[in-house]
Amino acid sequence: MNRIRIAAAALNQTPMAWNSNAKHIRSAIAAARGSEVSILCLPELAITGYGCEDMFFSAGVLQTAAEQLRQLLPDMKDMIVVLGLPLFHEGAIYNAAAVVCNGQLQGLVCKQHLAGDGIHYEPRWFRRWPAGMVGATEIGGREYPIGDLLFQLGDVRIGLEICRDAWVANRTGANLSQRGADILLNPSASHFAFAKQQIRERFVLEGSRAFCISYAYANLLGNEAGRSIYDGGTLIATGGKMIARGPRFSFTDWLITAAVVDVDCTRRMRAESFPHDVSRQKNSESGGLVTADFSYPPTTEQVGHTTFASNANPIPTTPSQSSWEAGTHQKAEEFACSVPLALFDYLRKSHSRGLVVSLSGGVDSAAVTVMVHLMVQLGCRELGARMFAEKLSQIRSLLAAAGNAESAKAFSRVQSQRLVRQLLTCVYQATRNSGPVTQNASEVVAEATGAEYIKWNIDAMVDQYVSAVSSAIDQPIDWSTDDVALQNIQARARGPGIWLLANLRNALLLTTSNRSEAAVGYATMDGDTCGGLAPIAGIDKAYLLEWMQWMERIGPDGIGPLPELSVVNDQKPTAELRPPAESQTDEGDLMPYRVLDSIERAAIRDKLLPVDVFEAVRPLFDQYSTAQIGVWVERFFQLWCRNQWKRERYAPSFHLDDENLDPKSWCRFPILNSGFEKELADLRRHVKNQ
Repeated sequence: MNRIRIAAAALNQTPMAWNSNAKHIRSAIAAARGSEVSILCLPELAITGYGCEDMFFSAGVLQTAAEQLRQLLPDMKDMIVVLGLPLFHEGAIYNAAAVVCNGQLQGLVCKQHLAGDGIHYEPRWFRRWPAGMVGATEIGGREYPIGDLLFQLGDVRIGLEICRDAWVANRTGANLSQRGADILLNPSASHFAFAKQQIRERFVLEGSRAFCISYAYANLLGNEAGRSIYDGGTLIATGGKMIARGPRFSFTDWLITAAVVDVDCTRRMRAESFPHDVSRQKNSESGGLVTADFSYPPTTEQVGHTTFASNANPIPTTPSQSSWEAGTHQKAEEFACSVPLALFDYLRKSHSRGLVVSLSGGVDSAAVTVMVHLMVQLGCRELGARMFAEKLSQIRSLLAAAGNAESAKAFSRVQSQRLVRQLLTCVYQATRNSGPVTQNASEVVAEATGAEYIKWNIDAMVDQYVSAVSSAIDQPIDWSTDDVALQNIQARARGPGIWLLANLRNALLLTTSNRSEAAVGYATMDGDTCGGLAPIAGIDKAYLLEWMQWMERIGPDGIGPLPELSVVNDQKPTAELRPPAESQTDEGDLMPYRVLDSIERAAIRDKLLPVDVFEAVRPLFDQYSTAQIGVWVERFFQLWCRNQWKRERYAPSFHLDDENLDPKSWCRFPILNSGFEKELADLRRHVKNQ
């Protein structure tokens, strides 16, 4: 038997953070060597970080990346390591992966299929490499092979699929397997989206089966550059069997999943499946094969795996999924893991000294507060309270609150509340239109999570603005004629005070708008949109309401529920900006959230025009009249068109799925537009004829 220990790494990198990126790479390599790993796959563009964007055009960045690669080579002795970097070659920039054997660079494979959809803009920076083409490039005064390469290192053949190369129908692995590849490595930067891990598992598993090879998939981890979240999720499969799954959503700097694979076994499978394959000989004559001597240390281990993280000793795990990943609450669990991890990295990488939330007592601000609570719970349960605090060392009071407890297992809710209090300040900003229900809810949520709680009244400021403007224009301002303006001034009057508090504490102000509000502009610009980060702007209100019910009753695996959230969940969502006698509700102002989100999905994600949206949505809500559905569809399009300017100004948000409305990363729409005049006229005629 020819058994080899291979590994895939998840790294938490930052664009152009040369020192910390190199430190994580070196630490992962050292840990893999300590675990007797022979072949290690690191993520795509691991040296620079994936999210450098237009800085990939910088000659200095490209030169530094190449220099970093040269400096890392001595750390890779006695191993085969694959790691990604941008590479300038013959007048173009390529997304490349360097293959290093025993400390010597053997060649560079370039990505053949660039990601240019959704949040990806790779074709803006990189040129795709043509299949079958090979050449030579210079690094540090020496020439190295570049292109569509296969590597025979010792008696094992290794090929690469770089991220999207495995997602397309004509994936590069098919050709590599025909050329005799024994092992395929996939250095990836695959952002998180709900249920996306199952897709990754399918192409890894199917690749290993169809190509009769062993397959290792590496990925980035955490919030690398601000908007995208990387969940890690390293995978190793062999011959159609998944033998290794690394943990997802880890708070560590790096994490390695190692497994033993049997090359002779997959070769035998390939011989049985493709008995007439003679491409191995042809490939040797094609120039696409790079050879180097390498001796694989013998191992008597059975096929299996172990995971190593930067914060702990080897963690024995099994190739099975976490229980929640195969359960009915997968989306809820992924939401509860992804946003807290993204918040944690955003907080530490922005060097902010805390978080501030304007806690209204409603679902949105309560959900943001709960995410901070989960950030502390999940982070401390994995790292231990002290290491969690050390990773946020800019918040000096946090380390004292963490105490000397090193154990993650002993972490309690009391400890969590103590840490949350050092991290998060919640403010209830009352007006005469606020009620006791929301004030009580805000107090209960703050107490349950441990946040510092402050309240003040802004009526005097609102009255002063109204009086000043009324006097200046010499006319009264009242609710009968100026409803929207009077609602907005209340929301805007909340902005200066909460910004002042955040500035005084050098804290990051979190906005609380959700995706449904962004779609129809149901938010006051410079009011409730104040802030530097919008943690829940990527999720729709209907799901957020559902998730908060889940948090009240069930909660994340290993953490459990927050029953106190009943004080929020029992309310009808309201902006509380009109006088109490008006009994204002969000759905009364707009439409039922489930209807709104269904219309948004059809109109924006699926790009249907009003009549087709009406026909798509109407069967879903037969409890409402045809005329009412028509009114809501028209209202959505009108509000969508006139509020693009707001979406352009929203604080950065996290990408969670393919229904993102962020115009800077996913959903582009003209600020000035026709307002769908013709299409809405067609809709009115269509509804009338029903």
